[in-house]
Amino acid sequence: MSDNHVCYQMWHGHRDALIRAHDFYVSQAKARLLTRFGNIEAEADQAAKDALEAYKPRFDPDRHDPSDFYESAQDVGLEFYELLTDMREDTRLGVIAGFFQQWEKKLRQWLADETIKWHRDGEVTTSIWKVKIEDLVDLIESWGWALRQEPWFKDLDCCRMVVNVHKHGDGPSLNALALAYPQYLPSPFSAMQGFGPVSNNNPSHEHLTVNDNDLDVFAGSIVEFWRAVPENVTFGQIKVSPPAWFEKAYNKDANKVGLTP
Repeated sequence: MSDNHVCYQMWHGHRDALIRAHDFYVSQAKARLLTRFGNIEAEADQAAKDALEAYKPRFDPDRHDPSDFYESAQDVGLEFYELLTDMREDTRLGVIAGFFQQWEKKLRQWLADETIKWHRDGEVTTSIWKVKIEDLVDLIESWGWALRQEPWFKDLDCCRMVVNVHKHGDGPSLNALALAYPQYLPSPFSAMQGFGPVSNNNPSHEHLTVNDNDLDVFAGSIVEFWRAVPENVTFGQIKVSPPAWFEKAYNKDANKVGLTP
């Protein structure tokens, strides 16, 4: 291939379609899912009132203390509030995981589609679907694009870690998030009145916390990524050797057809 040959191309129509699809996903997920949690406190109060009404037929003033029934009803309301709050948090994380996974699949598909235009054997494209996102970043940076230096990359990288912890729970992903972005794993004491931010020395996936602003920041980093992808990458622009996983797959293909890599 000549140095002027384009090996990766982001056609503007495709770029715009990717951004539209992402924005649609985010806006519709907010409208159809997250807005339904807008009145948790009122719903919890109603659950307590309903519980109190349900207790009335059982109340005997000669045998029962009314305060016991009121306390039990309040417990019902508190449990309702806590469970619905947990559901809201899980739904928000699910939305974030959804649009991140959509971005990841579309990135892999684009890289595979562009690669197959100049390298039709299968090991390279198969590897594109198998390797970690960090390995794909290495490939992209071999084009001369300092992706990790982009101001929004840390938000995209943080989103990846948050999604991994949401999916896999405790383990290497949790440790990586706790080291790089501990603010998303606050100590339970942080939420108590009178306590400022408290370091969490024993983080768990159960401590994973994001808010609506985090969702917007993560979603925005994906838009910024698609906007920043170079329109054309030629072979002449690639001055750094591709990562080891790419070279290994390429050489494997070359050996299959008896070519010298």
